[in-house]
Amino acid sequence: MTHLTVIILTYNEAKHIARAIASVQCVATRILVVDSCSTDATVRIATDLGAQVLHNPWTNHAAQFNWALDQIAGAPGWVLRLDADEVITDTLATEIAAGLPDVDGCYVGRGIIFMGQAVRHGGVFPVPTLRLFRNGRARCEQRWMDEHIVAPGPTVHLRGQVIDDNRNPLDWWVAKHNGYASREVVDILNTQYGFLPASQALPGKGGAAIKRWIKRHIYARLPAGLRAGAYFFYRYVLRGGFRDGSQARVFHVLQGFWYRYLVDAKLAEVRRHMTVTGAAPVDAIRDVLGVDVIPTAQSIKEPAA
Repeated sequence: MTHLTVIILTYNEAKHIARAIASVQCVATRILVVDSCSTDATVRIATDLGAQVLHNPWTNHAAQFNWALDQIAGAPGWVLRLDADEVITDTLATEIAAGLPDVDGCYVGRGIIFMGQAVRHGGVFPVPTLRLFRNGRARCEQRWMDEHIVAPGPTVHLRGQVIDDNRNPLDWWVAKHNGYASREVVDILNTQYGFLPASQALPGKGGAAIKRWIKRHIYARLPAGLRAGAYFFYRYVLRGGFRDGSQARVFHVLQGFWYRYLVDAKLAEVRRHMTVTGAAPVDAIRDVLGVDVIPTAQSIKEPAA
């Protein structure tokens, strides 16, 4: 049997955590929940289901996940990153149970269910993402948003998937993506001003690396506002997002247009503040977005060579 540690990061995930744990109990040797000051029953539920719970204050996803990896440094076997609102499919569980190949990491598809309906079109899902890797052979790249796990050695693609099926109401989704937009602005400004160390290019020629390159070298050079509409047209019309059901079409509009436009609007707001007040980028981000960006942030190690 594959020795597998599943890492789940949590904050107030009482609605989802039992389902996430149940989906991996048949293949996990160890389930590690890293909680950042939940005020609901998340910790109790996870503990009752046999998970080991550790506590660490939240900075961003990359810092939290890499902190979790540091707590299992030297442990044998593999690591699976799973969000609290995700489950793994039976196909993926079967592949893990059968034994993983002799590689550093495995890509799996990530699907999404939005408001109870699967998103199937728009060229979005399932997204191949590196979620399984040998412990010690990968780290999460240092970014505030759109962070990926990077493994330096050989990788393969599995048939199984992880499914994002968040059961919170739409207001929660909107609030979460409002926060995501602020974090993406941090990354954009950091690319320009370099106030924090950060990963910019993904290694290899996979889908994530190509998407990152297009976003940085083509999308970023289009006029703000217009690019959000162009992306939405590509996704909703050219890639057939309109063919999805009514709830999934809401996802395309909100995530494919509203969110991208919101990032541009917040970016413009921060830049205006810098121009009017003369504030440095870090100060403007704090003043406008309420995000404390600390130049001496915890160093995040690169993957082992």
